[in-house]
Amino acid sequence: MPTVVMTHGAFCGGWAFEVFRAPFEARGWTVLAPDLPGHGPGGGVAGLSMSDYARSLAKLCAELPEPPVLVGHSMGGLVCQMAARRIEASALVLLAPSPPWGVTGSSIEEAITAFGVHLADPFWSSAVSPDRHLMRHHSLDRTPKALRDRILDRLVPESGRAVREVLNWWLDPFMTTSVGVGRLPMPSLAIAGDRDVVHPAATVRQTADRIGAEFRVMPGMSHWLIGEEGWEEVAETALAWLESRARVTV
Repeated sequence: MPTVVMTHGAFCGGWAFEVFRAPFEARGWTVLAPDLPGHGPGGGVAGLSMSDYARSLAKLCAELPEPPVLVGHSMGGLVCQMAARRIEASALVLLAPSPPWGVTGSSIEEAITAFGVHLADPFWSSAVSPDRHLMRHHSLDRTPKALRDRILDRLVPESGRAVREVLNWWLDPFMTTSVGVGRLPMPSLAIAGDRDVVHPAATVRQTADRIGAEFRVMPGMSHWLIGEEGWEEVAETALAWLESRARVTV
């Protein structure tokens, strides 16, 4: 029975996949949706790096009996890309993924966000609280209100260091979020929403080109591809691709 490991984005936890995992489980998949370090009970994300997240995911995958499929959303998509060079995985599905080191944003919104992070000085060593206003209007803008409110209530602080490594990669001499040169060693798919302003489709396409992934755009969709209106089609797109192109079946 194939296993899929779903990796959540910034300020979230494994709970973010409560809806999205259902179609996979209905088809017989074993779904794991762990909390990244510091994102579960007790917290403690201050000072953690994206490399800490990638090592944690790689360690979990190495303990599985067979190479899993990796599914990552937003920042979790970048964590998956980083882990993919360290482990055997049967396939990789990226949902509105954060881009790796060297991929420049394609919109003014991305540039403004990165500049704002650059100006926030104690940010590097601290834990950053989620901005509910930004989440409501940019990440969760097409999520039904009842679900949106539940998500906002469950958000947790994020590592300022990790956020800066993602958004200000050009200031990182260690190239923490680099995923290396050339295509990743497993079949890969990147999916973007055509109304996403967090990681616009043009940026996700650049990421796909960098790692040798196939690329799909979901019309009318925004950033929360794992739960906003239309998420079922996203899940079906991923499952159909896994079964036909990546040839991963139950």
